[in-house]
Amino acid sequence: MEADGPPARVLLADGGYDSDAIRQDMEARGGVAVIPARRTRKVRESVDAHIYALRNRIERCFNRLKNARRVATCYDKTADSYRGFVQIASIRLWIKDFAKTP
Repeated sequence: MEADGPPARVLLADGGYDSDAIRQDMEARGGVAVIPARRTRKVRESVDAHIYALRNRIERCFNRLKNARRVATCYDKTADSYRGFVQIASIRLWIKDFAKTP
């Protein structure tokens, strides 16, 4: 959250990250936390189902990237070479999907 770039407006996370501290931090930054409530939470806040469904797409993308063994095991010694291979794996996924479209 402290990284350079534009401030986050939405925080997508699963129920494991449901805590008052995370929600308050996101509100202080001017964003919205889209996190489903845990079963033990007494006051449940509603979650925008459409926005939360986008989290599934992101997670599926990471799972497909991890099929590349080099990405999953972090063989590279430097961050630049690792980032480069993640980009190569992403391009390979994009080309596969692009070739399938009519």
